[in-house]
Formats: sequence, C-alpha cells, structure tokens
Amino acid sequence: QVQLVESGGGLVQAGDSLRLSCAVSGRTFSSYGMGWFRQAPGKEREFVAGISWSDNAYYADSVKGRFTFSRDNAKNTVYLQMNNLKPEDTAVYYCAARRVPGIGITTYEYEYWGQGTQVTVSS
Repeated sequence: QVQLVESGGGLVQAGDSLRLSCAVSGRTFSSYGMGWFRQAPGKEREFVAGISWSDNAYYADSVKGRFTFSRDNAKNTVYLQMNNLKPEDTAVYYCAARRVPGIGITTYEYEYWGQGTQVTVSS
C-alpha cells in the first residue's frame, strides 16, 4: 500500500515563501509520476504541478514562474517550493502519486493521495 504524508503548510503573508514536502512509502517511488493539487473552499480540486519519473515538471499557468516541483528519489520525497505567494493561493494542498511514470494533470490520473496540508496567504 502506498501512503503519502504532506507537511510544510502554514499561514504566511503575501509575497512570502513556503516549501511543501510529501513523503511517499513504496519501493517503486522512483517510477511514479507525482502531482500537487489544491482545493479552496467551495471550489473543485485543481491541478497545480506534476513531475515525471525523469524530473520533467509541468505547471498550471497560475503558478508558473513562482512554484517549483522537485523530487528526491533517495528520500522518497517530493517538494513544492512556493515563492511570491498570493492570497489566491490559499487552499488545502494535496500530494498525489500515479503508477504511470509520466505527468498527469487531472485527479482521475492519480491512484494515491495524501491527507492534505493547509496553506493560507494573508494580504
């Protein structure tokens, strides 16, 4: 069974930075495609960023140039570095894993999910 545990959320001011982490259990982590999604109150869960097994990353337009997705296969961990945060980035952020090594951009493409971590950005 694959388990994902996110950490690193919090309350920050606009313009600040945060780094989210997601630790993944499972012996074949290096072959997983990984993703970050977020869900604001009253809204659907939306794609933020994805990364392939080979470190190719893809970002939603709303975060491109501000967020960086990386992975450390030796630690079975992925990271989302979030810079220049804006109030509209406020949401619960979810880490997701898929057994296919490429990038997925919809929730349906991921089999495993973390419990989420809250990010709140004040203006």
